[in-house]
Amino acid sequence: MTNALLHPFSPPAMAEGDFIDIVRGEGSLVYDADGKDYVDGMANLWLCQVGHGRTEIIDAVTAQMHQMEAYNTFAPFTNGPAARVAEMIVERSPHPDGRTFLGCSGSEAVDTALKIARLVQQRRGTEGRQIIIKRTNGYHGTNFGGTSAQGIAPNREGWGDLVPHFLEVPHDDLEAMATIFAEQGDRVAAVLTEPLQGAGGVFPPADGYLEGLRRLCDDNGALLIFDEVICGFGRTGEWFGAQTFGVTPDLITFAKGVTSGYLPLSGVIVSRAVCAELEEDPGFLLRTGYTYSGHQASCAAGIANLRIMTDEGLDQRANHVGERLQEGLRALEADGHIESWRGMGAVYAAELGRDSIPVRNAILEAGVIVRPIGTCLAICPPLVITDDEIGRVIDTMADALR
Repeated sequence: MTNALLHPFSPPAMAEGDFIDIVRGEGSLVYDADGKDYVDGMANLWLCQVGHGRTEIIDAVTAQMHQMEAYNTFAPFTNGPAARVAEMIVERSPHPDGRTFLGCSGSEAVDTALKIARLVQQRRGTEGRQIIIKRTNGYHGTNFGGTSAQGIAPNREGWGDLVPHFLEVPHDDLEAMATIFAEQGDRVAAVLTEPLQGAGGVFPPADGYLEGLRRLCDDNGALLIFDEVICGFGRTGEWFGAQTFGVTPDLITFAKGVTSGYLPLSGVIVSRAVCAELEEDPGFLLRTGYTYSGHQASCAAGIANLRIMTDEGLDQRANHVGERLQEGLRALEADGHIESWRGMGAVYAAELGRDSIPVRNAILEAGVIVRPIGTCLAICPPLVITDDEIGRVIDTMADALR
C-alpha cells in the first residue's frame, strides 16, 4: 500500500498499512476493511449526531447534485439550499433574527468569527481593539487564526510566529479574565470560548463563569464569541450550548453536527445587533468568504440532517444518552477503574490519571472507539446510540481498565 496520504494529527512516519481502514457505517457502528465492527463512541470526531448510513441525507444530496452540485454565493449569486439552511440554523439558535455566514470547516468558522469581531471594532472607530482573550484548554481549529487562539500549547508549537494580539487566561479563572479587562479593556476586541471545552479535555464551565464573561464583555465594549463547533446541534441537550447555559453570545461558530459530517459545512451565526452594524452602510463590502461558502450539496445535507434531528428530537435525546453514560462512568469510578469523570449532555471524559493511549488501544482492539486526550478518555457518541451500545462502551472500558 502506498504512503501518498499525509494524515492529519498523525505521525508522518506511520505507514498507510498501519491505519484502520473504515469502510462502512450503520447507526452507531462502523466497520473496517476486514469486516470488524466498532461502536463509534466518538461520533466520528464529535459530530455524527444522526448516526451513519442515513439514506434521507444521502438521497437529499444526490437529488441536489443531479440538479446543481455547487455554485458560489459571492454577489450577485445565491442559491435556495444555502438560504434555507441558514434560515433553519438561526431559527434553532439564540439569534432567530440574526444571520448565518457559511463555510466548510470549523477552522474556517473560527477564523471568520475572529475577523468579524475585529472588523466590527474597526467600523466602530475603535481601531485599537484587536486583542482576543482565549482560555487554556480551548481548541479552535488549526488555521492560523485558530492556531493562534489555541489554548492547547503543543498545537501552537513548531509553526513559527503566529497571529499577534491573543492573550490566554486559565480556563476556569474569571478573576484572571477580569484583570485583563481592568488593565487593557479598551484594547479587547472579543473573548473566544467554547461553552463546554471539548478537545482540550471535556471541561464544563464553572457555575456563573459564562455569565461572568457576558458581563465583562458588555461592560467593556467587547464581543463574546462562543465556539460551538462541538457543542452545537444537540450535543449539550439543547440546539446550542448557549441555550443550555442561558448565556447569549454575539457570534457563534458551528460545523460538525450541522450535517452530522455527511458533507463539510460550517459557519458563524451573527446576532441581529452585529448584523445591524454591518448593514448600516449600503456601500460596505464584506471582504471575506470561501469558494465553497453556500455549497449547494453541503447545504442540502444540512437541511436533511436538521430535519431528522428535529423529527426525532435528537437535540433533547442527548440528555438520555448522558444519563446512561453517567451511570456507567459512576460505576467505573466506584469500582476504582477510573479516578473521576466529567461532562454533560452527550459528551464526557473518563479521567485515568495516567497516559490514556495504551488504554485506548486496548479498547479499540476490543471494538469500541473512544479518544485519548492526555490522561483522560473522551466519549461523544451519536445521539441515536442505543442503551445496549452504551453498555458495550462501558463494559469494554471496564475490561480494558482491569
